[in-house]
Amino acid sequence: MTVSPQASIDESTLVAQAREGDTRAFGELVRRYEGKIFRLAQHVTQNREDAEDVLQETFLKSYEHLDQFKGDSKFYTWIVRIAVNQALMKLRRRKTDKSVSLDETIDTGEDTITREIAAWDEDPEQRFSREELGEILDTAVDSLEPPYRSVFVLRDIEELSTEETAEALNLSVPAVKSRLLRARLQLREKLTRYFKRKGDDAFAYM
Repeated sequence: MTVSPQASIDESTLVAQAREGDTRAFGELVRRYEGKIFRLAQHVTQNREDAEDVLQETFLKSYEHLDQFKGDSKFYTWIVRIAVNQALMKLRRRKTDKSVSLDETIDTGEDTITREIAAWDEDPEQRFSREELGEILDTAVDSLEPPYRSVFVLRDIEELSTEETAEALNLSVPAVKSRLLRARLQLREKLTRYFKRKGDDAFAYM
């Protein structure tokens, strides 16, 4: 397998080269991050074609506006912000997500959520294969409202720090923490209901 000579170059050098018009350097940046950006776009838009559009638009816009990247953050964090904005624009244009207004004000305080969360009676891995669990989790994540889904994907799936997630989404750190808490609790509740229902179905046939 042929390895690109840019593969071993650090990100900041690649960005500097790309800003000087080196298309191969920018191509290496695309290669490094296109998988993550596509996965993020697909989680937000819940549509493969839209995710492909977002991927293309993200790198096109980032290339056109490279001069605006100041290097105060990671290049990846910067393109994540572009990708999220493009993905949310797709949702606005489609107007198919009726569960939440994307312009709705979200409570950004670290509020106390008083909700009863049932405990799983047994380890879900004892009942489902790892592949099944992955599909179940993906479905649950996709069912989150866009503001919470974006935070959860960046923080818990892409493993950005709280600060990087806040910067990428143009939110405060407390807002990220609040939305992440809500997302995790919503996922816990959804998964609890799912496993409990499956358990009841299993017992019905015994």
